[in-house]
Amino acid sequence: MPDELSVQVCVVGGGPAGLTLGLELARLGVRVAVVEQSGHFNRSFRGESVSPDSVWLLDRLGMLGRLRGTYHEMRRMEITDGGRVVMNADFDDFPYPYPYPVELPQPALLTALAEEAAQHSCFTLLKRATAVELLRDASGIAGVRVAGPEGQIDVRAALTVAADGRFSKVREMSGLQYTKIPLDRDVVWLKLPFPAEWDDVTYRVRINGGNHGLFIPTYPDDVRVGFNIAKGGLKALRAEGIGALHRRLDDLAPELSAAVRSEIRSWSDTSMLDIFTTVVPQWSMPGLLLIGDAAHTLSPILGQGVNHAIIDAVTLAPMVAPVLDYPRTDKAELAAVLQRFQQQREPSIARSRGLQLRQERMFALSKPLAVAGRRSLYWLVDRSPALKQRVLAGAYFQLQERGAARIAAAGTAAAAPAEVGAP
Repeated sequence: MPDELSVQVCVVGGGPAGLTLGLELARLGVRVAVVEQSGHFNRSFRGESVSPDSVWLLDRLGMLGRLRGTYHEMRRMEITDGGRVVMNADFDDFPYPYPYPVELPQPALLTALAEEAAQHSCFTLLKRATAVELLRDASGIAGVRVAGPEGQIDVRAALTVAADGRFSKVREMSGLQYTKIPLDRDVVWLKLPFPAEWDDVTYRVRINGGNHGLFIPTYPDDVRVGFNIAKGGLKALRAEGIGALHRRLDDLAPELSAAVRSEIRSWSDTSMLDIFTTVVPQWSMPGLLLIGDAAHTLSPILGQGVNHAIIDAVTLAPMVAPVLDYPRTDKAELAAVLQRFQQQREPSIARSRGLQLRQERMFALSKPLAVAGRRSLYWLVDRSPALKQRVLAGAYFQLQERGAARIAAAGTAAAAPAEVGAP
């Protein structure tokens, strides 16, 4: 490994945001290096839910075909409150080119993205490499110092992109200000064999009083379970013993009682996710940009983290590629592009964050009168196709909804490819 590498863009983080961005930049002829601290893509309990908009984008990227056979298409969503189904959504009813969310294991997605990007000579992937310091010059950030098994390397770049997730180290090193907003609950994740009583194409949300959980079919034959506990409540729950976890799940999904007792024998068989959202007023500084969870951490509700990570990458690549000419890049022009990128993406992020926060407040209601109001609201939404479409479109179909509106305004189907294809 050389002591120094010069590229046009250095991306820190080889998750969905970082590798999608690396691939798109390489396709545009941009010299790009992706720095990934792990030596593999086997990420347990990471986001596997991919929204219909991102499925659409993956098809546009030419990736969906090569991923076929590694994911589940989801056809329905069912919300049960107090043992009664209060809302059903059938994704076949949504008039979009790609109506179905999918459950796609991250190892399959990241491997496919990395293999496709490696076909381009201008793409470099540095594995087992950790960003330890931002390189600076008179004009701002000039790259990143990376530590790996063979020593340190300075990756110099006109633009450094932090795609290193919700606990972004690059964000901390940069000094960019942010506000971390904790939600009222955390999530305990676990996987179980899929129960024979359920179909494997339905998202299930189970609520009972203030207790609620998500039950997500997971490729190839598991169910991923996320049940909420009070913020910081894991220590108290663990003190009650593993039986307390079993009883919590009995309350929500008795169909899983036998499986949870045979598969989850200790707390090491689970994973806890601290739930918070992060608001970053300024995503960039000279030579540096935050994307994905580093710029706008979202909660796991409705799979929005992976969705916005992919949209960030696909939006950013064609915006920055024309202004990169390391080492002669016009930093003022680049800074203006980064600011436009944030302005373009913020409304969509705010819409998703608002929806998630509203859902989180709804799920957390536990007093009888509030619970009755929640059930009535879900029944109202369930009985109004227009209202149901409006609610779910905010999470799943923002891009396709805007594309459909542009096509209608153009008044011709001939406008579809260019108009729908533009995030």
